[in-house]
Amino acid sequence: MITVTEALKRLSDEGVSIWLDDLSRKRIASGNLAELLATKHVVGVTTNPSIFQAAIGSGEGYEEQLADLAVRGVTVDEAVRMMTTADVRAAADILRPVYDATGGRDGRVSIEVDPRLAHDTAATVAEAKQLAWLVDRPNVMIKIPATKAGLPAITAVLAEGISVNVTLIFSLERYREVMDAYLAGLEQAKDKGLDLALIHSVASFFVSRVDSEIDKRLTALGTEEALALKGRAALANARLAYQAYEEVFASDRWLKLAADDANRQRPLWASTGVKDPAYKDTLYVDELVAPGTVNTMPEGTLNATADHGRITGDTVTGGYPQARADLAAVERLGISYDEVVTRLEDEGVAKFETAWQELLDAVAKSLDSKGAQAE
Repeated sequence: MITVTEALKRLSDEGVSIWLDDLSRKRIASGNLAELLATKHVVGVTTNPSIFQAAIGSGEGYEEQLADLAVRGVTVDEAVRMMTTADVRAAADILRPVYDATGGRDGRVSIEVDPRLAHDTAATVAEAKQLAWLVDRPNVMIKIPATKAGLPAITAVLAEGISVNVTLIFSLERYREVMDAYLAGLEQAKDKGLDLALIHSVASFFVSRVDSEIDKRLTALGTEEALALKGRAALANARLAYQAYEEVFASDRWLKLAADDANRQRPLWASTGVKDPAYKDTLYVDELVAPGTVNTMPEGTLNATADHGRITGDTVTGGYPQARADLAAVERLGISYDEVVTRLEDEGVAKFETAWQELLDAVAKSLDSKGAQAE
């Protein structure tokens, strides 16, 4: 008999959609992804360049396709796109029943634009449209980073009726800009006569990396006051993001769109695996429970939550005053919030660029090897 773990069921019952932050051909072919849907309450999947670098870089499950691509003499970039979109398409098919059952709210699989395009608006839009065409599934979401160049791209892609996962959001100011870009995209889609009910979006607000960066600075200060603030900034930042979400999606601008069956852009908690072993491994799950959110978890965090997560109801909306106080206390110690979140955005884009280049290098090596074998 298939059972859903009690903590994960409670999390879902509180209005948190559980998405898996991982994908590989082995996970698809072995039936593991389908099993997670059945037994762990998973209702979506997110990917990023680092995830694909780990999956395809290992070569496992991709040998036959790599050999075919080598014989065809395709470019490295084309080979990578053919493999990643094939995985996303297959995952989307597995999740299609969830998509149908939830009216498109869940059952989603996200694939990211080439991270090298993060600062090029026009190229990001073109890439997003191409990815949506290649995957060719209604439950795909195209991931676009929340860089300055990404904001108008988000609006333009949504205006085409393509659902978007906005990624690499660290700051409250940028998050408000993302929500504004979403509403602008819906308004343009409405002007084109598109059905707003078919357009969905999530805004991926990164969590653990905020603690990693601020904790490092608090540790360097070393005072009793500084050390007492460790592990609090990321939760504070996320909770205030949810407050901003509540404000924007109660505005008159939003209500006009809601009258045309538009969907809210849900906050998605990303980077929810703890980086500091001193913290409980379910910290960014237990403490970020709020209705209408998504928590995308690496498998380790998913399993930890299933085993010993403590889901006690809404742990977000009552915490706004304390969240503001915690961030203010960090600022008073001379740690600049603006400098930290800017650094994290720059590092996030750079990490994905590095992972993508490593993936390209690994695939290039495989194509050369298999091409030589075929001669």
